Amino acid sequence: MSTEQATQPVRTTCPYCGVGCGVLATPDAPVAGDPDHPANRGRLCSKGAALGETTSLEGRLLHPQIQGRRASWDDALDLVAARIRHTIAAHGPDSVALYVSGQLLTEDYYAANKFAKGFLGTGNIDSNSRLCMASAVAGHRRAFGEDIVPAAYEDFELADVVILIGTNTAWCHPVLYQRILAARAARPEMKLVVIDPRRTATCEGADLHLPLHPGSDVALFNGLLAHLTPEGTDPAILIARKDCPDLATTAARCGIDPALLATLAAWIAATPRVVTGFSMGVNQSSAGADKVNAILNLHTATGRMGLPGAGPFSITGQPNAMGGREVGALATTLAGHLEWNRPGDADRVRRFWNAPNLAAGPGLPATEMFAAIARGEIRLVWIMATNPAVSMPDSSSVRRALAGCETVIISEAMAEQDSVDLAHIRLPALAWGEKDGTVTNSERVISRQRPFLPPPGEAQPDWWAIAEVARRLGHGAAFAWQGPADIFQEHARLSACENDGARLFDLTPLANLDPSGYDRLPPTRWGELRYDAARLQAKLVPTPFRPPLDAVSAAFPLVLNTGRIRDQWHTMTRTGKSTRLHAHLPEPFAAIHPNDSGAIKNGELVRIETETGHAVLRARLDPGQRRGSVFAPMHWTDRFCPAGLINAAVSPGIDPISAQPELKHTPVRIAPFAASWHGFVLSADRMGTDLAAWCALFPTAQGWRHEVAGHEPAAVAFELLRARIQYKGAWLEIHDHATGLHRGALVCDGVLRAAVFVGPDHRLPPRNWLAGLIGSAPLRLDERRTLLAGIPTVGAAPEAPVCVCFGVGAGDIRAAMGRGCVDLADIGTSTRAGTNCGSCRPEIRALLAEPARQAAVEVVEGIVPPGETALWGNTLVQTNM
Repeated sequence: MSTEQATQPVRTTCPYCGVGCGVLATPDAPVAGDPDHPANRGRLCSKGAALGETTSLEGRLLHPQIQGRRASWDDALDLVAARIRHTIAAHGPDSVALYVSGQLLTEDYYAANKFAKGFLGTGNIDSNSRLCMASAVAGHRRAFGEDIVPAAYEDFELADVVILIGTNTAWCHPVLYQRILAARAARPEMKLVVIDPRRTATCEGADLHLPLHPGSDVALFNGLLAHLTPEGTDPAILIARKDCPDLATTAARCGIDPALLATLAAWIAATPRVVTGFSMGVNQSSAGADKVNAILNLHTATGRMGLPGAGPFSITGQPNAMGGREVGALATTLAGHLEWNRPGDADRVRRFWNAPNLAAGPGLPATEMFAAIARGEIRLVWIMATNPAVSMPDSSSVRRALAGCETVIISEAMAEQDSVDLAHIRLPALAWGEKDGTVTNSERVISRQRPFLPPPGEAQPDWWAIAEVARRLGHGAAFAWQGPADIFQEHARLSACENDGARLFDLTPLANLDPSGYDRLPPTRWGELRYDAARLQAKLVPTPFRPPLDAVSAAFPLVLNTGRIRDQWHTMTRTGKSTRLHAHLPEPFAAIHPNDSGAIKNGELVRIETETGHAVLRARLDPGQRRGSVFAPMHWTDRFCPAGLINAAVSPGIDPISAQPELKHTPVRIAPFAASWHGFVLSADRMGTDLAAWCALFPTAQGWRHEVAGHEPAAVAFELLRARIQYKGAWLEIHDHATGLHRGALVCDGVLRAAVFVGPDHRLPPRNWLAGLIGSAPLRLDERRTLLAGIPTVGAAPEAPVCVCFGVGAGDIRAAMGRGCVDLADIGTSTRAGTNCGSCRPEIRALLAEPARQAAVEVVEGIVPPGETALWGNTLVQTNM
């Protein structure tokens, strides 16, 4: 290969959300959006644009390990096979389970499902897609008889009314959201409706926001169904009319203004071109399947499906949640959209795989799987590319279950991961940039993930590890693939096997791809059924309204809703490496309506308690929160904030139909976290999360920032924190024992190496200016003079970025406003903010709406030049520099 060929960008696919954006990547250059990919047309969100910052080998698992010690692949795989053989012989096939992930490629997924169901004989394989998409799967199967999505991204652009429910699309699927906004700009008559208890970033671009009561989605769509359909005898419509006989009753049940609901109903009635996009706020519910079917019922009964610009659309959460659904990697499904309970389907899979030991039926879904591990019924679990010790509800119970399990095997790219800590056998997997295979996005487009980086250390594809274990168990002939192209071809042939057209999932055109054709495979959508209502054959499914499983009470008066934020992904094993992705919202937080906060102040630490567990988070008072509710993101882990693991507090209740956990409605109470001091530590090195009772850390451009709080006296805390810093140099310190203020800066050869600030409460100086000085050029005199103030004397302190893509802060945007910029276009031209993924545009709009003002700068007195003395409060201060 020539040097020129080696540096040509590789067309691959982003590993984050279900939009499935195309990426152009090379080893030594920033990634770029692929202008030829139909999903994103060259756009990338902040996470996608930062992918090049996440491919380092820092923290990678590079060699197999047994009980924490390096081992050879042969020894590790031999042990995996021996443990599986022994466990099944002693306790039967259902004592073994696999827990897999939407981060796997379709080929890995297919291999894992075939291995478990076909050759181990257990149905106990489930995916973390159970946490995000199981309700959509159940709803589609009930309505269509198959898990299909009857719309595409283009339909959002063709619609006259776009409804987004249970999805903060602007943050969680920003490229799709920008496509919607671009279509609306081209056709101003197009209406955008957001249905969400919170006023999220998505609402900023909407014509109508319905802040419904959490858990009332079924009532809302039943009411619309009753209002928009004529009298009839279909049970689903009868139930809808009984539940919600008129819009006024519906509005009352949903806790929304009747005028808003009447407006939405009128808009829907005025056009057949309506698309409803839904995501986690619908799926992650104890009534998730009914929520999905209530949406599908409205589109089916009113004819708003099977034509351009119309239909229900499930916006998937993970990059290959759809691929996992295609191969049947949920405990409740078979491969290739075949069904356990449909006559002949299980036999068809058995014959195709030549697998006489095919599992007898469905296995345990995720929450039940980990409960069975805790009971000792499942004695061996193999986890692949996911982190259930953080992501599962009631995650503390999951940790205890794994800690007590006889054999825990994990295939993982990262060594620093909470579930890895609990594994007996660790198998190094390839990461994005090294993997070779396919993924399927939300609109059923199959795209290639191609490698552009060499495999590091001894890391191997997940499918290869599965095949090697299968060979050791005597099933080598069924897993004798030479590469991912062979697996994809087998997967495609199974979809076509004895398929007389009854199954809409059919990859017959791809079933004969050779490795060369597979390598060249362009983005390809399967199943052109968007405008074929006859083939869709949707049926109405009765969806009586059921309130959430757990009701609020005097003891737990608020509702906890968990979810994602703009710049982080899942449990941060990848995004946690990027400095700029931490900059916008660096700490775990709880968004609380000011009228629910009581004595809690913005920025204080709060303890969130439920009947299941608790977490300590930073309070963000947000008038966009619905009264009575709290929002907390789910990304933080032991590596970044052990006390901030919100899923430890989430109820483990599930939907009885989809077995999807209720992650949006846990009754909670909140109270101030009783810390006697608060502080931060800046250092070139990561100092861990054990610095204090509460600690959150994240990387900065020059090192690491540690936010801390604790219970001991402030002076003692300062000394303990200072003692953890190992650099040599001179400390500049200032102490006021009366007020509990203690600050120190370590300088060596004129360079700032570390800083420790402690105070009686959370009101401490901004960190960004000091963080930018760590390890940089020797300090200027003006910088040295104000180190312990934490703010510069010249210019403004840098702010956290609003636009992560280009590092533009609120101060930059206000400065542009001062230069005459009055709208988004002006700001984009002046600063570039908002011109890439657009997910920061709601915040820019909010800044534009503010009255022009000069930011106030707090002046801290008493900072003294080197070698001088001064009074700080009642304390005489002597610098030692």
